[in-house]
Amino acid sequence: MERDPSRIVICSLICGGEWLHKCGVSRSIKDLSPSEVLALAISLEEDDARIYGDFARRLKEKYPATAGMLETMRAEEHTHAARLIEMHRQRYGDHIPFVRSGDVKGFLRRKPLWLSLTLSMKQVRETVGVMEEESLRFYQSAAKLTTDLAVRSLLNELAATEQIHENMAADMREGLETSGDRKSEDEAARRLFVLQVIQPGLAGLMDGSVSTLAPVFAAAYATMNSHDAFLVGMAASIGAGISMGFAEALSDDGVLSGRGHPWARGIVCGLMTTLGGIGHTLPFLIANFHMAMAVAVAVVAVELAVISWIRHKYMDTPLLAAAFQVVVGGVLVFITGILIGSA
Repeated sequence: MERDPSRIVICSLICGGEWLHKCGVSRSIKDLSPSEVLALAISLEEDDARIYGDFARRLKEKYPATAGMLETMRAEEHTHAARLIEMHRQRYGDHIPFVRSGDVKGFLRRKPLWLSLTLSMKQVRETVGVMEEESLRFYQSAAKLTTDLAVRSLLNELAATEQIHENMAADMREGLETSGDRKSEDEAARRLFVLQVIQPGLAGLMDGSVSTLAPVFAAAYATMNSHDAFLVGMAASIGAGISMGFAEALSDDGVLSGRGHPWARGIVCGLMTTLGGIGHTLPFLIANFHMAMAVAVAVVAVELAVISWIRHKYMDTPLLAAAFQVVVGGVLVFITGILIGSA
């Protein structure tokens, strides 16, 4: 079924490029025309060049060696973009379609670390590594799909260069060692673990733990009956788990992002969502309502603490900031459930 062009335009104007997939108009790389593939490659190179330039400027004073490496990568990305533009002009004319990574399935939504007030070498190293891995997979996939030998040759050449950049990113150790962070670690394995397991699992745990608070405690205060609260909690937890599991599995096929098999991520996300909701639902198996409520509140506190710790350990969020953000959200939902249930 073809997309309605007017719908795509409206979604573009209202939602913005990175949110097109939420309007149901994101496309697979296999569905892009050769001109659009080159346009996407140009966009990626130009975006990466700007990001590397921002990183280099921020790190120049404290980590000059790493900043110099980033400047070299920035210059090469500009060169790549120029070559891609020239190739597009020769093959398809001067007009380059407006295609961004947010319009295509499989690309990660990059956290704008370059806008953060503080920027650690660890964050730079991991971000650059993910960016280069993503670009490498894109060029390899695009080269296999194109039938134009000249375009395929250029894409394969750029893929080889991105592999070199990925190795350069892995060698950014000066700032990491100076700051006293981990001195020996398999960054590639850890990065994949975070992408394929931690991120979908954390998203599910947060959704299950927080979103089910309102219905469970609203039912508990409305009925003052443990059994009724348990049934509502089970329904909300399992329903949320199924919904989140499918949403995660269908959001990204993992080919370009390296996030692994979509259904594996979906299962992780769905199970963690269900677990997050069931945690504070099981106490309502206790017949005594007031005791069940006390145990459930204690379980909620443990759940929020676990979420804060995971965000601190794997997402580089300061522990106090992570705890504050999670607790505020959880308390607001908790109070909402109590108020609605007591009405």
